[in-house]
Amino acid sequence: PYYVDLNQNLFLEASLHSSDQNLTVFVDTCVASPNSSDFRTLVYELSKSGCASDSTYSLYPSPRSDVARFGFNAFSFVNQFPSVFLRCELLVCRYHDFPSRCYQGCVSRFRRNADS
Repeated sequence: PYYVDLNQNLFLEASLHSSDQNLTVFVDTCVASPNSSDFRTLVYELSKSGCASDSTYSLYPSPRSDVARFGFNAFSFVNQFPSVFLRCELLVCRYHDFPSRCYQGCVSRFRRNADS
């Protein structure tokens, strides 16, 4: 566990451990839950499809392609829950494969109306 105060800035880093030096990592989606084994019932979305869902969520520059850095302000789930657990989906792509999902950044998908 990592203990923080409410609204404290949290900075996280995800690193890829591989002998292949031609890979890059991208933070696609991050959600938080008060339950470490249930990320469906009560969740708070920090980012989705590379887009910030929370106004305090940010991606930060990284010194290497195999490291992704991001952060957000600490929060709680309505005083009933003492902990917040994170689940983040990361994508691994070939380095400099610009058409790959890792290089597209924020992708917002819009659904069309059936009448369109």
